[in-house]
Amino acid sequence: MSASNKKRRAREARREIKLGPRFLRAFEFAAEKHSGQVRKASTIPYIAHLMGVASLVLEAGGDVDLAIAALLHDVVEDCGGASMLKEVRRRFGTRVAKVVDGCTDADTYPKPPWRGRKETYIRHLGRADADTRLVSAADKLNNIRSILSDFRAIGESVWSRFNGGREGTLWYYRTLRAQFLRHKWNRITRDFDLAVKELDFLTRKRTQKRRKPAAGA
Repeated sequence: MSASNKKRRAREARREIKLGPRFLRAFEFAAEKHSGQVRKASTIPYIAHLMGVASLVLEAGGDVDLAIAALLHDVVEDCGGASMLKEVRRRFGTRVAKVVDGCTDADTYPKPPWRGRKETYIRHLGRADADTRLVSAADKLNNIRSILSDFRAIGESVWSRFNGGREGTLWYYRTLRAQFLRHKWNRITRDFDLAVKELDFLTRKRTQKRRKPAAGA
């Protein structure tokens, strides 16, 4: 590639992303479908998570389609299953629907057993395209940052919120980390790597502190 083409592409990459009315429609759609839902063991409206994931995607250079997919990444799993994916495709297009589908680990009710579902999803990530991996990594980064914040505040009791418990949840995030880092790194996967390492460090530190004998014992 010539120097002039490289400069042109660099300029294009720095152009402001205009989100526009389509993004606003996606936000309203997500807010409506997730209305009444909250984050685990909290009163935080679920839309806060979706906004956080969309923010991470945009900060990492994602375009409007990927920002919309970030807003909608849980709508199939939590708000209607396979029929909802058809609605996403009709309203927001094939590319958005493909990423939303790629971020969904269950589209049936009840969901399959937790461990098998997560193992299947991790294998799927190994075949997923870059768009899906970006949105998925943003989702997982936002989640693990919430876990870290809550772990610092309330310690081991945080694990009671998760179907996988302490060991299953740590296994899941460690395995996701390995899967994401098999591909080209970006700002999201770098931050995810750091967050998993920090969670590992804090949990080991807390375990060692519990095992340390009391003075004079």
